[in-house]
Order: sequence, then C-alpha cells, then structure tokens
Amino acid sequence: RKEQEIQRLSAEVQSLKNPQSLSPSPRLEELREENARLKYRLNILKRSLEEERTHCTKSMMNINQRLQEIFGEAIRASCPDLDNPPLAVTPNQQPKFGDYQCNSAMAMAQMLKTQGVKANPREIAQKIIQNLPDNELIQKTEIAGPGFINIHLKRMFVSKLLTNLLINGVQPPPLASRKKVVVDFSSPNIAKEMHVGHLRSTIIGDSMCRLFEFLGYDVLRLNHVGDWGTQFGMLIAHLQDKFPDYLTVSPPIGDLQAFYKESKKRFDEEEDFKRRAYQCVVRLQSKEPDFIKAWNLICDVSRKEFQKVYDCLDIQIIERGESYYQDMMTEAVKEFEERGLVQQDEGRKIVFAPGQPIPLTVVKSDGGYTYDTSDLAALRQRLFEEKADVIIYVTDSGQGTHFQVVFAAAQMIGWYDPQVTRVEHAGFGVVLGEDKKKFKTRSGDTVRLMDLLEEGLKRSMDKLKDKERDKVLTPEELIKAQRAVAFGCIKYADLSHNRINDYVFSFDKMLDDRGNTAAYLLYAFTRIRSIARLANIDEATLRKAAETTEVLLDHEKEWKLGKCILRFPEILQKILDDLLLHTLCDYLYELATTFTEFYDNCYCVEKDRQTGEVVKVNMWRMLLCEATAAIMAKGFDILGLKPVQRM
Repeated sequence: RKEQEIQRLSAEVQSLKNPQSLSPSPRLEELREENARLKYRLNILKRSLEEERTHCTKSMMNINQRLQEIFGEAIRASCPDLDNPPLAVTPNQQPKFGDYQCNSAMAMAQMLKTQGVKANPREIAQKIIQNLPDNELIQKTEIAGPGFINIHLKRMFVSKLLTNLLINGVQPPPLASRKKVVVDFSSPNIAKEMHVGHLRSTIIGDSMCRLFEFLGYDVLRLNHVGDWGTQFGMLIAHLQDKFPDYLTVSPPIGDLQAFYKESKKRFDEEEDFKRRAYQCVVRLQSKEPDFIKAWNLICDVSRKEFQKVYDCLDIQIIERGESYYQDMMTEAVKEFEERGLVQQDEGRKIVFAPGQPIPLTVVKSDGGYTYDTSDLAALRQRLFEEKADVIIYVTDSGQGTHFQVVFAAAQMIGWYDPQVTRVEHAGFGVVLGEDKKKFKTRSGDTVRLMDLLEEGLKRSMDKLKDKERDKVLTPEELIKAQRAVAFGCIKYADLSHNRINDYVFSFDKMLDDRGNTAAYLLYAFTRIRSIARLANIDEATLRKAAETTEVLLDHEKEWKLGKCILRFPEILQKILDDLLLHTLCDYLYELATTFTEFYDNCYCVEKDRQTGEVVKVNMWRMLLCEATAAIMAKGFDILGLKPVQRM
C-alpha cells in the first residue's frame, strides 16, 4: 500500500509540473476550494471589523493611529525586505493638498540605498499606494514632490465619527490592559511654606493624573512630603521650650515659617540647644511616644496650610511622606549589601550605578539615611507592593541627575526592566518674575503660595468688574466666575508652556483675554455654549438631532472644524508618550480659533433683523458647536480648569 501511495503522489507531483497534461487531482481541487472558502471568510471578517470600527465602538477613533495601521500594512507589503521600515503619518499642514500625509517613501529609499539598492522614492510611494488594504476612511491618495503621499479622508466617514461623538460623548480609546500608574508630585516640606516650585509640580502632576484617569488607568496620586529628618530635632526642642505643656494643650503655632526660622537661629547660635536638637532626633527615630506626638503636632500645622492650597486648586492627593519608608530603607540598603553592590567611602556607604557620573550615598558616616536611600526605598515599594506599571516623578529639572542615578541603581539590582516598566522623571524649569530673575517678593523672600492665589482672586475680580460682569451675574455666579478665572489662569499659564523651559509668571498676561490664555478659552467656551441657549434649543432637541441629523461638512470651514475636533485622541496619545501637556493647550487654542473661523463664515442661527426672532436654525451646524464644546470641556477637565455656565 505504501508503494501505491508513493506512486500516486509522484504522479500528482508530475501532473503539477505539467498542469496541461493532466486533469487536476481531487486533493488539489479540495485545497483550492478550501482556499477560496478561507479567502471569502477572511474578507467577511475584514468587512465586519471595518463596520465594527465605524459603528459599534463608543470610543473616539484615533485617526492618525488608524492611518498608521493601514499604511504600515502597505509599507510592509511593498518592501518586505526592509527591517523596521519607517512609518510617518502626520496631519497635513496645507489643507489644499489633503488631510494627512505619509512621508515614509523618502526614508525608505534612503534605507535601501544604504543596502546598495537604488530606489526612486516616487516609485516606492506608488508601490505603497498600490498595496493599501481596503479601508473605511481614505477617499483618495496622491503623490506629491519627491514622494510625499497626500491622503484625503472620506467626508462621510468623518461625519459618522462626529455623530458617534455626539451620541456617546467624549469616550477614551479602548485600553489593552488597565495599568497601574503612580504619580509622585507636589511634595512640599513640612514646616516650610509651599512656594512657586511646588505650585508647578502640583499643577503639572495633577493634570498628568487627570489624563491617565480619563484614559482609564488605575492612578495613585502620591504626595512625598519631607516629613522626616534632622530638622525635626530643632523644631521639637523649640516646641518644648516655647510650649512646655504641648502634650496636654494644643500649641497655638500660627506661623510655622516664623517658628522654623526661630528654631534655626537658635540651632545655629546656641551650642546647648544644638545638642538637645540632636538628642531629640535620636529619640524621635527611636519612636518615643512624646516625641512622635510633638512630630505629629508640627506635621498637622503644615498639613492644614497645604490643604488650603489644594482646596483652591481642586487637588486630590494622598500623603505618603518620607517617614512612611523608614523601615523600608534598612531593607533596601541590606539588599544592595547582600548583592555586593555597596562600597565604603570615608565611613559612608555608597553605590555606583553603571554609566552614572556620581554614586548614591545610601548610609551617611553617622549611620543616618539620605534622600538617596528614601528614594530607593520608595521606588522599591512602588514596584513591588503597589505593582506599578508606570511611575512618574514630577519635580524640578535640577533633580534630573539624582533620579537618573536612582533609576540606574534600581535597574542594576534588577528591580525593574525599562522595557516592561516605565519609570520616568518629568522635570520642569523654574518660575521667573517679570524681570526674568527667580520669582521673589520685593524683600527677596520666596513668594508664599497662598498670597499668590489670593492676589489672583483679587485681580480676576477686578477684571470681571472691568467687563461689567458684576451687573449681569448674580453674586454666586460672580464668585464662581472669579474662582474659575483666577485659578484657571494660574494653572493654564503653567501648563501652556513647555514644562522643560523656565516660565515667566505674569498676572497681566494670564488674565489677558486675547491669545492663548485660560481667560480667552473660558470666554470662548461660554460663548459656544450660549449659542444653543440663545436660539432656544434645549438639550433634548440637540440629543434627538444627534441621532437623526447627518453632520454635513460641505463648507471648507465645516470640514476644517470637523477634522480638528477629531484630532483630540491623537493629541492625548502624544501627551501619553512625552508627558508634555502644552500640546493639549495648543490644541484647545487651535480648536477655539478654528471654531471662530467656522462661526464667522457659516451661519448657525438666522434671526429676523427687525424683531430679532429666530427664523431658521441650521441643525448640523448646531451639532458642530456641541461637538466643539464637548471636546473643550473634556480638555479643560484634563487641565483642571472649571468652566462656568455664565461669565
């Protein structure tokens, strides 16, 4: 039987070599039929996937990402020999040439050239276009210049995405997995005033948390306050002298800053006091109850001060200071010692991480721990106990090297793999005064944060009264508008600058309602929201219209606005990658100005010139107003701005 089988197969092989001579074998026919069936099923699956993409999903589509998927497939098919071919799809800067642009062909030609293959970028672009898979969003493509591919989107497709947004609201793109994110921000020092550096960390960190939360991550907001260390010795010693009955009567420390200065002066000048201060530190570290009580009293005074700032800026944060990691520091140092990674240096214990300019000091010569130790212990806790997938430290750029060394040491000992866990320092520049020098009061002191926020409130009320808003708003509305403008402007002024750069703090610029400021955007938003109200269209009518009215995009300004609205997910994805929030501010400003162009050129509501009565409402344009407002509201939410109904 085996021989028969071999003969049969040999005959089949011969027949395949010479297909004309023989009728096809039944097995081959079966395979062909099976292949045709599979192809048919594959096409059906592809089609239903396309439909699912356009219909079922409630979340907003990232058009850029979708185009990258489509072009990625085409690029791989047109140059299968290229390893990791470059994929570059960006919005087109000149709308007359198209909506998006793929610029991969030139870079691919360059790559082929280095492999000794001559290639014309225009020909590669042609190949990419020929290999584009069937898709739901591209109307047409054109090759321009040396090999740019201009992409025109289908208007119908964009219109459907806008309808989806209007019906389902601004929904984040689906998450592959719900990652745990730890953001370490704000982090002032106990017994010291919060200053403008803490303001930046607080605002930037809060906004990053809001972004991760909107996208569906599990976010832990941590306040790594400086609540432990030698300074508590002098504070407790001073407390014992000034308020001897502090254990039974709560000490009336009104001004902790002054209290700190008094104790520091005594520490520097009185030998006896200095000795007692050191004893107090030892007794605090031994956790003696009376000393823990004194420490808690001092921390509580500070906490109340910090909370005033957090209440103004609407900040949610969990305090977990350096004291939390005390016992973990011993564990961390022990782990480095057991692995033979600790060196002795004049009584200190130090750790060198590969490729780093300076070592970490994990134990001082007096046996005490340092910032290096507490940051290592905190990182270890966040990786192993919190099981964080992403850890972000929001502090000034001056601490960049410190964190770089801490992260390198943690990788060296094998606590995390940077390919798997994202641990990052999001640094920021300093706050400057209008004289471009470090922001200080006239007397040269650091500016108290509460003073700054109160000044903001005063200035924003002056601004509202200049605009005579006090004559049209109720007292409650006026206070709401005052707070929205004051705190919104302070946050936005910070977030709208690239965080890496220093930024000049200027109330005049912040409160200007022209240009890229919160004042301008908040007014623009209130105006957009009022269009429907003034046309007597209620929310129920708009909701019904969203389900029944097609959003037409025939006018160039409608088309421009529609596309701008739908770029929101792309913007969020970019910020997720680089943690630069000014991109969102730039986008919101662009959206507001694009809306103004649209509103100036396309009537939404026609009124009778004599009576002022509404004659005609253009419903699909009203829906474009709604979609713009929905995106702006979500953008404000991520930035921590609070728009008000009336302003």
